[in-house]
Amino acid sequence: MTLTPEQFNKLVTKDDLKEMRADFDNKFLSKEEFHDVMDAVIKKLDNIEHNFTSNQVAHDRFEERLTDIEDNIKIKSNSYVHDGK
Repeated sequence: MTLTPEQFNKLVTKDDLKEMRADFDNKFLSKEEFHDVMDAVIKKLDNIEHNFTSNQVAHDRFEERLTDIEDNIKIKSNSYVHDGK
């Protein structure tokens, strides 16, 4: 099978591959840069997880205090009826 001149001009040469490789290498991070980025992401994730845990503990503490207050109100006042209002 013979190639037409247009088909022959579309073939990739070694120089084309080297140029593509150089472009590829320039577009992506080096290993060191990748590790730096991942360290930053992991640190942010750790901070988010810590904040979530802190907020959950605070929420549980407030919930317990509100439950205690509700129980005290019911004990001190026999007329207290919670009707959703």
